[in-house]
Amino acid sequence: TNPAFKEVLSRIEAHKECRNLPMISFLILPMQRVTRLPLLMDTICQKTPKDSAKYENCKQALKEVSKVCSEVLTDIFLCSFFPALIGLNCDFPALQPFPLVSSSRWLVKRGELTAYVEDTGLFSKRTSKQQVYFFLFNDVLIITKKK
Repeated sequence: TNPAFKEVLSRIEAHKECRNLPMISFLILPMQRVTRLPLLMDTICQKTPKDSAKYENCKQALKEVSKVCSEVLTDIFLCSFFPALIGLNCDFPALQPFPLVSSSRWLVKRGELTAYVEDTGLFSKRTSKQQVYFFLFNDVLIITKKK
């Protein structure tokens, strides 16, 4: 939102060293390199003769690189929903304190839905609509309303 920051960023991105690439491409580049390592290692393994002593080392390296890449992608997945948890201000007055942020909890799906609430009176029956927001985690479902 800061116009001065946008101007400086545009000037930096226009430098020939940046090749007119936006800043986001430089932030994503290390991640792309990590995810390409298993592909590179797999190609090296395919080109290494199977009867060579280096083949087993290559297979072990592929296994380790794949494990690191998997851990990085898992961390990215976990971090992608973390801002939603921080922004979710929950107050459960009738319950014990509820630890929403946990290393063993991850967000599966979230979204806004329309809930139809039926209000039955003595002589009438009314249905009203309410906007609710769902957070489905691996171990808990939280239904919220905006304040």
